[in-house]
This record gives sequence, structure tokens and C-alpha cells, in this order.
Amino acid sequence: MTTPPPVVDVTGPLHSVVAWPPAVLDTWMRRLQRDLNVAGFGTPHLNLRAPFQTPLSSSELVSGLRSALRDLPAFEVRLRGWKRLPGVIFLECEPDGPLLHLHDLVLGVGPSSRAPYDGADYRPHLTLALGVLPWAADMLWQDVQTRQPPVSTFTVEALSLTRESRGEVQELHTFPLRPAVEARPDRSSGSEATTF
Repeated sequence: MTTPPPVVDVTGPLHSVVAWPPAVLDTWMRRLQRDLNVAGFGTPHLNLRAPFQTPLSSSELVSGLRSALRDLPAFEVRLRGWKRLPGVIFLECEPDGPLLHLHDLVLGVGPSSRAPYDGADYRPHLTLALGVLPWAADMLWQDVQTRQPPVSTFTVEALSLTRESRGEVQELHTFPLRPAVEARPDRSSGSEATTF
């Protein structure tokens, strides 16, 4: 039996736990957004869970996240390629073990609201265009198919807690991750990575 989600004040600010892409990818995405006359919500970022509301104070939320994220290593994010949903175009990231584990850890801090695309439906990504109108969607989709990001992977060395209120996004706290141990590629799965 699953526990129902807690009742959360829906008038409070939205919080996010995000990873920022490296400067080269951030700059490339911002230029592409400018060239295509599109935008996401805020600057390019990878949400570790959907934006959420919580009755916790900022200090309680920081403390809970600090405890959950303690001793986590830096990790690699692999870009899969462009994906499209109604009204949205994004760079999908590989939902591998470390990223899914981190998603679960962050979801465990609360109480907090949950979005339908948290948990099993979590799809890590970097949003290029949000609110794409149907008449422009096919043309925009064809255009992005020819655009290749300057990197196919990047390392996340810190996470940030942000708060959005009245259209402004504030970074509340940064959580450094411990340096990653040099890892060997896992060749046991038999799958191949998608490359651009």
C-alpha cells in the first residue's frame, strides 16, 4: 500500500534541486535559444526532481538535503539526444544508476509536493524550448535535428537548491559533491551509447 503524498501549501514558492551544465554547453544552449527565438524556464539546468513546494523552512530544507546528499560523489551525465513532447523540446540525458539514485534521494527529503513525472516517470533533461506552439513545433523540431551540442557528457560536481517566487529564481544553497573516483566503463550491459 502506498502512502498518499502530504498536503502541501500550493501558494508557497517552488523549489528545485538542479545541476548546472558546464559553461560550454550553457553558452551553446543560450545561443541556440536566442537564434531560434525560444526559451526554457530560467537558464539551462538539469532538474534532479520536478519543481516542488514544501512546508519546510529554507534552513530545514537545506539541512535535509545536506543530510541526503552527504558524501555523494561527482557523477557523469551523458546526453542521449533531442526529444520532443507536446510544447517542449529538450536534450534528454541518460537515466543511469547514479542519476536515478540521486533523484530518489532528493525525493526523500520532505514533506513536499510531487509531480506526475517524478519517480518512475522521471526523465532527466535540459530544456531548450518550453511552450512551443503547435504551428511552430514541426519546423523547430526539424531545425534542432541538425544541431549537435559541443559535448556529449559532462561531470556534475555540485548541486544547487533554488527557489522561484514571482518569476524570480534565487539560488539558496550549493551542495558540493565529493570528487569522483576514476571509474572503468561498464561493458556488462551489452548496450551502446547513443552519440550525436
